[in-house]
Amino acid sequence: MDEPEMLRYRSNLLGRDLRLTNFGGGNTSAKVDMADPVTGDPVEVLWVKGSGGDLGTIKRDGFATLYLSRLNALRAKFHDGKQDDEMANALPLCTFGNNPRAASIDTPLHGFLPYKHVDHLHPDWAIAIAASANGPEQLKRLQTETGLKLHWIPWKRPGFELGLWLRKADRENPGIDGIILGSHGLFTWGNTGRESYLNTLRVVDGIGKYVLQRIDEKGSRIFGGGIVSTQENREKIALQVMPALRGLVGSVIGHYDASDTVLQFVNSMRAKALAWQGTSCPDHFVRTKVRPMFVEWDGVDVAGLIGNIKVAIERYADDYATYYEANKEPDSPAMRAPTPTVVLIPGVGMFSFGKNKTEARITGEFYVNAIHVMEGATALEGGLRVQPNIESSRIVDNYLALPPKEAFNIEYWALEEAKLKRMPPEKEMSRKVALLIGASPGIGHQVAERLLAEGAHLVIADINGELASESASTFRAKFGKEVVTSERIDITDRQSVQEALEGVVRQFGGVDIVINIAAIFMASDPATGKNSDAQWLKTFEINVVGSAILADEAQAILAKQGGRGSIVLTSSANAVVPKKGSVAYDTSKSAVNHLVRELAIEFAPKTRVNAVAPATVVEGSQMFPRDRVISSLAKYEIPFKESESTEELRSKLANFYAQRTLLKAPVTPGKVADAIYLLASDRTSLTTGHIVPVDGGLWEAFLR
Repeated sequence: MDEPEMLRYRSNLLGRDLRLTNFGGGNTSAKVDMADPVTGDPVEVLWVKGSGGDLGTIKRDGFATLYLSRLNALRAKFHDGKQDDEMANALPLCTFGNNPRAASIDTPLHGFLPYKHVDHLHPDWAIAIAASANGPEQLKRLQTETGLKLHWIPWKRPGFELGLWLRKADRENPGIDGIILGSHGLFTWGNTGRESYLNTLRVVDGIGKYVLQRIDEKGSRIFGGGIVSTQENREKIALQVMPALRGLVGSVIGHYDASDTVLQFVNSMRAKALAWQGTSCPDHFVRTKVRPMFVEWDGVDVAGLIGNIKVAIERYADDYATYYEANKEPDSPAMRAPTPTVVLIPGVGMFSFGKNKTEARITGEFYVNAIHVMEGATALEGGLRVQPNIESSRIVDNYLALPPKEAFNIEYWALEEAKLKRMPPEKEMSRKVALLIGASPGIGHQVAERLLAEGAHLVIADINGELASESASTFRAKFGKEVVTSERIDITDRQSVQEALEGVVRQFGGVDIVINIAAIFMASDPATGKNSDAQWLKTFEINVVGSAILADEAQAILAKQGGRGSIVLTSSANAVVPKKGSVAYDTSKSAVNHLVRELAIEFAPKTRVNAVAPATVVEGSQMFPRDRVISSLAKYEIPFKESESTEELRSKLANFYAQRTLLKAPVTPGKVADAIYLLASDRTSLTTGHIVPVDGGLWEAFLR
């Protein structure tokens, strides 16, 4: 490996260990001798993690590259901290080569230290000291006990001036092992990549042993001790609460955490007071907002808990608006949604939210980091001098929160706003959760593809659980492991439907779209042309009753969310075309047509109910196995050979059906999926109670 590749390797090692840093947190750098691409002269180039990257997964192209001499030359233009944003805007002028990767605001912190390799991480143990009111005194005791010599720099927002502070601290304190940034994190270094890596591990390990010893000594008294018992049925409570929470928070994806770490915190005496202080590390804070929402509950009535949540949401919004108004500047970005991203409920656990599942999960993980920080800081209280000139209201049991103004300056930083604006626009189905019943490789796969391509989170369900799982695995490989999952469902069994919907809520927090393409066609007796009584019952049970049960249970969740929802059922052209040989199927689809109209009235005004009515879809249909295709070809006297593949035979039958339509084109799974997607999306937000034909212009099926 060359030096940049060694930097990538070191970064991945550090970033994949959550004891060392959190997702997206921290940055690494290397100063590399390279040839100038224009002159060919040797120059020193700073390779540093680019803006918005993640150390654990970063690739070579994730690093920004800057002429170190140009970065250092900017020091002559700098006069005071008010220029930080101006200097950040000058970083692109220092770019080495044709590198589009934007340099992060932490770039000067790496560039101004004299070491070839620098690691800046956010280990919970180090931030526990950084967020301690008596942090500087803790470093003295740490040196006595471990020999580690760390220098303290008080809180300063990342930027050009903080880089100069680091440079000055290193010059004035020769021989130090690293630097602790108050309320922020840890800087370590080395003159080779390996030396920097080993020094980082040595420092973090020493701090960890120091902090963990104090936590162990505190034992069950941590956070003031437990005062609430964990609910034995907490998972069930979470499933009842999550849709209501999701609806109140807004268009988001949810995640639930009932780990021992979370429960120990939310059940404790000091949880509410500590939660109110918010997080300290900027990387935590950007995701968890100024503070989480803490919901008090007596642990008895779930309906009462949901009522408490509604009250807490209103109070949170008021407090957030007050915080914004008190700290905004004339050029501050507009206030963002005054809703929490983290919700804490004693006895139950933590709910976290984001625009996608990954963000929701990571937001929760960041607050777990914050819990560990508070655990360490509160365990380090007592006996040591508190930093001077700190307001007592910012300290709870030695845990020191950022001043509200500094917190605001991170959350509403113009550079952070610019980063948000650089992100690609969200897709049409972003933040939507869809449940698709029917995992067939025909219509089912086409609908899944459309939804996922447009940013939806999807649960694929089928009575064949293995088929649903295989389908989900296929789409996970293409669209990401956290956006699609599967459930087994029998839509004729209400308990099975409830359990599948619970799986949707457990995975994503709720549901917005329900699509049912599951159906059964039972051929009549060739001799009599009639369906048996058992066939009639089975056909109506699956095609009609199953659709009704599914819609009813889905609506229960949609109503809890309080937002807009869309249910799409599948009818058929046969619903209005009388003919021989399929009377049970055809009349069941007629019933589905009217079920749509009934449900549209019942579920209004928030939930829309519509259906598609395809003509016969042969391609990829489980309702057309080889023997049925051959039977149909023989029935219509269409020539074929037994040696032909099933798909070739299906194509012949589909083309025969197409010639009976006005448009002379086969009805394909993709075209049916287009119609389903249209009805599921907000493009048809004023359409409900309707049946949309997809039949190529089958005039006998014109709706009357």
